[in-house]
Amino acid sequence: MAVVEKVEIFMVDLEPKVRRADAIQSFESQETPIVRITDSDGAQGTGYSYTIGTGGPSVVALVERTLGPLLIGRDADRIQEIWNAMVFRTHATAVGAITSLAMAAIDTALWDLRCRRAGLPLWKMAGGAKPSVPLYTTEGGWLHIETRALVDDATEAKERGFAGSKIKIGRQHISEDLSQLSAVRAAVGDAYEIMTDANQSFALPEAIRRSKVLETVGASWFEEPMPADDVTAHARLAAATSVPIAVGESMYSLSQFKDYLQASACSIVQADVARVGGITPWLKIAGMAEAYNVPICPHFLMELHVSLVCAVQNAPWLEYIPQLDVIAPTGMRVEGGRAIPSDEPGLGIDWDWDRIAGQNILPLTEITKP
Repeated sequence: MAVVEKVEIFMVDLEPKVRRADAIQSFESQETPIVRITDSDGAQGTGYSYTIGTGGPSVVALVERTLGPLLIGRDADRIQEIWNAMVFRTHATAVGAITSLAMAAIDTALWDLRCRRAGLPLWKMAGGAKPSVPLYTTEGGWLHIETRALVDDATEAKERGFAGSKIKIGRQHISEDLSQLSAVRAAVGDAYEIMTDANQSFALPEAIRRSKVLETVGASWFEEPMPADDVTAHARLAAATSVPIAVGESMYSLSQFKDYLQASACSIVQADVARVGGITPWLKIAGMAEAYNVPICPHFLMELHVSLVCAVQNAPWLEYIPQLDVIAPTGMRVEGGRAIPSDEPGLGIDWDWDRIAGQNILPLTEITKP
């Protein structure tokens, strides 16, 4: 039995290559906590999570002071037991973003370690459902982008083989959203998917009103139309529109997804592996959604999610937003508009440790047996 001997914590701050703004916020930077775990056989696993510009040092502090020390001496293969221990240790601060992000950095590192020891890539270790997945792009659809540029980006993505584009909505007047979406639809044709995302910016009456516009342009889904904690409002919206309702990036526990599914308040779940606390709960959410005949289309983190969506049966899409180019330059493999998970053992992310060390913005922490 190999036990955990050392836990190392880094954090890098990655600046987005393009301006990312939606109806409620700007994505100014990507604080990226990174955890590397070494076991008594010398095997290593690396995991990570992220913020969109605030809270990263708090995530790191929670790993350093609370979660990291409880790993030392534990059997690294007993991932569920470790996950449970982290939940109980942080009972007073869960469910919440900081705790989930800290747990995810550890949980993904443990899965990476497990896969590396087994000599298997994550997509096979976690299920092995399919060898590739279609891509849709979000990177050219941010709210501040003008109509001509939206059209050009969607057209270019279609030419590259992508099957869809996400367009942010929530401009001041409904007519502005309609004008932009109609222009994109006219340019790409009826067979190209147009996803829409309001980033929780509407109240129920306006969400219902805007859903009628989305019906006219054949929107593939209406993402985060309202604040994520209002399950009842989402159920009422879902009953009032033919456009599928997508939720999940702002939810942090298995139980929250259960509430939405039981209430028929969504047609698509978008669990983010970092925000739900890691791969361990993400796979449970995917399985629960499958039981309701609901697809899972995860938010962000394409370099990690590519393996998870190929591991499970009910994941038809991967969101294209490059994140880790600076510290994992090999990148995600894309062919003909489809993402292909790595067959290398582990998460499939080729970390450049020299670059990580050079961009580490907090003092490196090492936790070992006293």
